[in-house]
Amino acid sequence: MKVCKKCHQSKELHEFYKKPTMADGHLNACILCVKAYEKQRRFKIADHLQAYEKARSSLPHRVQARKDYVQTEAGKQAKQRAINAYRARQPMRTAAHRIFRNAIKYGKVQKGTECSECGSTHKIEGHHDNYLEPLNVRWLCEVCHKQWHRHHTPIYE
Repeated sequence: MKVCKKCHQSKELHEFYKKPTMADGHLNACILCVKAYEKQRRFKIADHLQAYEKARSSLPHRVQARKDYVQTEAGKQAKQRAINAYRARQPMRTAAHRIFRNAIKYGKVQKGTECSECGSTHKIEGHHDNYLEPLNVRWLCEVCHKQWHRHHTPIYE
């Protein structure tokens, strides 16, 4: 038995991470407290981590490695598996996108030319607030569209 220094509860040793440098070979905080701390820490430094990962993924050798991988048979299969998994996880969203794409293709809906939020004319996308109404969209630029999804959840039911 060992007492966690965070929650002050007495717990079995298997409920603590191993750490050879500690006297008893286990960390002083239990696994649950360590996970809670890490989750909170990652939330606090999320902007820093996002900027770091973006810079890291933009390194020339990483960009080239991704381009090379996509051209391989394994890369093509991985992409198809990801597409299929997305479609299985999001059937309502997939159906709405398909219906909307066909409506544009056959002239039932006219594609927007500017963002309804900021007025930009660069990379305009159709956005569904409610996937139950696939032809009811707002036209948003790529930036506003991503920002909307960061702060909101679309309606599925």
